[in-house]
Amino acid sequence: MKMRPGTQTGFLLCGKEWIEGEALEVRSPWDQGLVGRVTLATRADARQAVSHAVASLRRTRALPRWKRREILEDVAAALIEQKERFAQLIVAEAGKPVRLARVEVDRAVLTFKTAAEEAARLGGESIPLDLTEGNEGRWGLVQRFPVGPVLAITGFNFPLNLVAHKLAPAMAAGCPVLLKPAPQTPFTALALGEVILKTGWPDEALAVLPLSNADTAWLAEKEDRIKLVSFTGSARVGWELKARSGRKRVLLELGGNAALIVHSDWPDLDDAAHRTAHAAFGYAGQSCISVQRVFVEESIFQPFLWKLVEHTAALVTGNPADDATDVGPIIRPADADRVETWVREAVEAGARLVAGGERRNSVLTPAILTGTQPGMKVRDEEVFGPVVVVEPYTDFEEALAEVNHSRYGLQAGLLTRDAGRILTAYRELEIGALIVGDTPAWRLDPMPYGGVKDSGLGREGIRSAIDEMTEPRMLVMSGIR
Repeated sequence: MKMRPGTQTGFLLCGKEWIEGEALEVRSPWDQGLVGRVTLATRADARQAVSHAVASLRRTRALPRWKRREILEDVAAALIEQKERFAQLIVAEAGKPVRLARVEVDRAVLTFKTAAEEAARLGGESIPLDLTEGNEGRWGLVQRFPVGPVLAITGFNFPLNLVAHKLAPAMAAGCPVLLKPAPQTPFTALALGEVILKTGWPDEALAVLPLSNADTAWLAEKEDRIKLVSFTGSARVGWELKARSGRKRVLLELGGNAALIVHSDWPDLDDAAHRTAHAAFGYAGQSCISVQRVFVEESIFQPFLWKLVEHTAALVTGNPADDATDVGPIIRPADADRVETWVREAVEAGARLVAGGERRNSVLTPAILTGTQPGMKVRDEEVFGPVVVVEPYTDFEEALAEVNHSRYGLQAGLLTRDAGRILTAYRELEIGALIVGDTPAWRLDPMPYGGVKDSGLGREGIRSAIDEMTEPRMLVMSGIR
């Protein structure tokens, strides 16, 4: 059964079985039209999927490296061939502007290609053990083995590449996977699962389960045959899930309110404002590393602010299916309500709305605020909407302190040419990555990715995730001449 937008009923992919049952409606963020209906998995389905995964572990673990590489390369090739199909799925259910949806497919291709290379390189080391008298002839071998079945839980904002960042490393490591996609965007995940099962990956080693949040939490807490939980989503849900997951390994890629520092020695203020506008408002700010807070050295604050207003005004807001659109809808009406409310609360508390903030259905025009204070939600929390706060600073150390004044610590950007300031920021900022010469929204998929504080636990990025999904095992040899 092909998964595509439409009013047909969707099905649950479990092994290679398509199971009918209670349907969950998926609606377009743009016009609330029906995208399709997908079967909601039950706890019994989840238990069966775990049993399949456990039974398949011997097969996935035994897959030779060349075969894992071949499977992952075949997935990448299929994504290239079906690029437009996947891009249209992302537009339909996520409301992502189509140009950005095509970029997401390209990123997923890179993710699977990189995983293929890492699968071939996955190795170990030999350790000499004849280091003390009486241990002559002893030596050791360390290799990495898959931890076992992985429960992967993904968010809505990158319905293909977030899923790829769970599945590709797990497949490279030899781990069976149960994937719980976001309820807003299940069709892209189901379509990717369908592609994977045509490549030679063992049928029972993949299940795509549109579970309720309650049943997902139950699965993480009660099903001890799952060995690792990898979650992307909100901080509140992620830390609660970790608390309930017992002795399982847990990887958390959570939220952020990413900051950018713009210092007066940066040579191209217009380019800085252009980058900031796209990094803050692309896909309506619905990325963990969208620019949310900008701290600008006082002497260039006003010129930067008005250039940012100018570049923001040039962005096209509207239908995500149009090639010209930069800013589409917020994922759900309730989320649009929340973002609009936070902006209004900030203005009522004394902030100044410089541009945007107008609401039409689920679309909010990009909002630029200044004069904000700590304690305002638009400054302290993760907005996950098209809102940016711009504030001046007089001292560079003050700017660093402002960046750190957050319960999040995912990525930050720094625009300066001063090596001393760069090294100071690298040392002092409490973040997972510092992006110098660009905004914190920049990311390349092979790099280690993750944060500190409420932004998460562990690292994604293919090589890092493979390390998390495998465990070293020691072999000691003795008495062999």
